[in-house]
Amino acid sequence: MLENQARIPISELGEFGLIRHLTENIQLKHENSIKGVGDDAAVIGNTADMVTVVSTDMLTEGVHFDLTYVPLKHLGYKVATVNFSDICAMNAKPKQLLISIAVSSRFPVDAIEELYSGILLACERYQVDLVGGDTTSSKSGLTISATIIGEAKKEKLTYRNGAKEKDLICVTGDLGGAYVGLLLLEREKGVFTTSEGVQPELEGNDYILERQLKPEARIDMPIIFEQIGVLPTSMIDISDGLASELMHICTQSGLGAQLYEEKIPIDPMTYDRARQFNLDPTTCALNGGEDYELLFTINADDFEKIKGNPDITVIGYMTDKNSGVNLISKSNTSHPITAQGWDAMKGSAQ
Repeated sequence: MLENQARIPISELGEFGLIRHLTENIQLKHENSIKGVGDDAAVIGNTADMVTVVSTDMLTEGVHFDLTYVPLKHLGYKVATVNFSDICAMNAKPKQLLISIAVSSRFPVDAIEELYSGILLACERYQVDLVGGDTTSSKSGLTISATIIGEAKKEKLTYRNGAKEKDLICVTGDLGGAYVGLLLLEREKGVFTTSEGVQPELEGNDYILERQLKPEARIDMPIIFEQIGVLPTSMIDISDGLASELMHICTQSGLGAQLYEEKIPIDPMTYDRARQFNLDPTTCALNGGEDYELLFTINADDFEKIKGNPDITVIGYMTDKNSGVNLISKSNTSHPITAQGWDAMKGSAQ
């Protein structure tokens, strides 16, 4: 039974603090419940060499998305792909999806059809089966819950807690674009709602807008790892910002880390638009979130296998716990990293 002597506001704990509070005493009772709460997905024994991985996610209007500028088809696509990303972060393949929605009477049938068209488009692209779900009414807005089921060979699974000291820290793709895209959408929403007859100016920003509105899951990476003979020692998807996700790996692996600012991959458009918002592009990459790239660690001996791969960038290495988690700036100064990514329970960066 949960013990809560005092009345504590949820905002005081934050999203991850609340999860820890609710789940810290859970004990798994079945042998085939291999991994429970605490990673990108749960792991359930399937056969002697295969396991099932399961993850769930909930998105609420006004907290996770704003229909002022998010088209319903894009929303449906994003709901699906961000869940696929959790399975990819376990080095597994997404296979089945269940979608449940709570919807208010302000939404006509064709609006929900548009939402589902985006979900089905993602399922078709990623070869995932939509196998069920539920619908119910809501007194306000739209809430979407997704459950994704995947599969992997037991020995190929990658958790957050497997990193070792001196492992290389790697990321896929580039970072910060989704956050800068969100800033642009929020700015143009403000102009549109306060200035009559003025239309949003979004031309020339396709890349960062797509990063925010239509993210893709890195389903290619488990295949690449298999092809080049690399098994990551730990891995997580970047949904809440590079800093936050790195802290998860460090905490679960009991280690510290050293990142190099000059190594963090940032697209030129992301860099330029961040500067236009008077923001440091590195800060956007560290704390922005919603990039849905993969952050992972590998044994240093595997460097030659990933060297030259355009999808992978080495950005640092794991250290002993006492060294802390630090960023080496472009001026060669060390700065402690703190997790300041998105926290849904606080409604802002934590």
